[in-house]
Amino acid sequence: MSANLQASDRFDQVTNSKGFDLEHRRKINFNMGRYQAAVQAGQKDYRDLELARDQAAYLKWQAVESLEKNLLRFESACRNNGAKVVWAADANDALEAVLEVVRRHKTRLVVKSKSMATEEIHLNDFLEKNGVEVVETDLGEYIQQLDGEPPYHIVTPAMHKSKEDVADLFHRKLGTAPDASPEELTHHARALLRDRYVEAGVGITGANFLLADTGGVCVTENEGNARMSTTFTKAHVVIAGIEKVLGSMDDLDLLWPLLAAKGTGQQMTAYNTIFHGPRRENESDGPQEMVVILLDNGRTRLLEDPQTRQALHCIRCGACLNACPVYKNIGGHSYGATYSGPIGKVITPHLQDFDQYQHLSQASSLCGSCTEVCPVRIPLHQMILQNRHQAAMGPGASKAQHWVWKAWSRAMLHRPLLDIVGPRTKSWFMGRFVGSLWGSRRTLPAPAPRSFRSLWRQRTNPPNR
Repeated sequence: MSANLQASDRFDQVTNSKGFDLEHRRKINFNMGRYQAAVQAGQKDYRDLELARDQAAYLKWQAVESLEKNLLRFESACRNNGAKVVWAADANDALEAVLEVVRRHKTRLVVKSKSMATEEIHLNDFLEKNGVEVVETDLGEYIQQLDGEPPYHIVTPAMHKSKEDVADLFHRKLGTAPDASPEELTHHARALLRDRYVEAGVGITGANFLLADTGGVCVTENEGNARMSTTFTKAHVVIAGIEKVLGSMDDLDLLWPLLAAKGTGQQMTAYNTIFHGPRRENESDGPQEMVVILLDNGRTRLLEDPQTRQALHCIRCGACLNACPVYKNIGGHSYGATYSGPIGKVITPHLQDFDQYQHLSQASSLCGSCTEVCPVRIPLHQMILQNRHQAAMGPGASKAQHWVWKAWSRAMLHRPLLDIVGPRTKSWFMGRFVGSLWGSRRTLPAPAPRSFRSLWRQRTNPPNR
C-alpha cells in the first residue's frame, strides 16, 4: 500500500470513529464554546476590528514579501546581541543543532515550553532516543505528555479532555486523588515542575515573532513557564520557523494584542517576553548561551509559489480551528499531522509530501468561516480549494477519478445529456461511484422522479385543458 493510501485510509478510519463519538464531540464543543465566548467578548475591545485586521494583514504581507532581507537583518542583530544563529534547512538540521547544544552542556534533562515548531520536527522523540529526558512545562502540553499524545489544538493542547479526564490521568500517573479539583491538579503539577527547572541544563522555546530590527525573540504565554525554562538553565535554544520574522518591534503594538484577542479573548496574554541574547556580565540570571535555530523545513516551497505564500502570514492564533465545522466534529488528532484545522489543511501538504497529505483538503465544507475569523485575512478556504485543484491536476490523481469527474462536468454543463437517463440509472450511478465517499452511516439521497427542467417546462407551458 502506498504512503498516500496509508495516510488517507488512516484519516478515514479515525474521522469515522471520532466524528460519531458523541462524548468526544460533547467535550470539544463545550471547551470550544467557552473559548468562542471569551473571544467574542475580547474582540469588543476593538473600536474597529476590521481595520486592525487590515493593518495586521499588511504588516505580515510586508514581512513575508521581504523575508530574505528581514532574516538577514535578524541574524546580524541577533549575533550582535551575543546569541548564535543556526540555519536549518530541514528537521534533521534542527535536531542535530539541538543535540549539539545538549551534549556540549553535558545535560540529561531539558525543559521545554509550548512550541509547535518542536512538534513539527518531533524533537521530544529524538532527544529521548539519544538519552535525554524532555519535560513539557506548559500545563496543557504536560498533560498530553503524561498521556502519550501529541497536542490536540494549536493553542490548547488538551482541549479534548474534560476536568474529569485530567483528574483520572493525574491519579494514574502521579498518584493524586481521583476527584482532585483543577486547582489542586495545577498546584501539584507546578510543584513537580519547579524542581525540574532548576535541574535542567537546557531550556527550549519556540517564538511567536522574531524582530529583524533588534534581533529579539518574542514569546507570549499565560503561565510563565517559558520564562522559568530560560532563567535557570545554562543554555536557551529557540526553534522558530523562518516566517515568524517581523520588520520592526513597532509591529508588536498591533500583532501581540490581536494574537491574544483572537486566540484566547484576552486584551494581552499574561506574559510577553522579548529575549535579546544570553545573560550579560551585569545581569544576575539568564542563560550563559542562547542559540536561535531558523527552521525552513518546507517553508520556502510555500514562499516560492504566489498562490501559497500567504499561508506564511499565519500567527498561530487557532481561530480558524475554533470556527471550522469539520474540526468541531473530528478533532485535532484526526488529521495525523502537526498542524490541524484549516491552516493545517493548507500548509501540511506543502511542508511535507503533497501526495501523502492532499486528502486533508477534501475535509472541508468551504464555508469560509476560517477566512472570516483569520486576524491576518488569509483566504484559507480559497487556498484549500487551490490545493484540491493541484491534487486533481497533479500526477497523484487517479485516472478513474479524472474520467468520472470529466463525465460528471460534461453532463452538468449539458442538461440534455443528464436527462437522457432516468432516475433508476442515476441512482445506480450514484451508488456505484459516490456511495463509498458518502459513507456507510449516511443514506445516499435518491434522485427526484422528475427533473427540475421538466417541472419548470410544465409550469411555464401547462397542457391545454
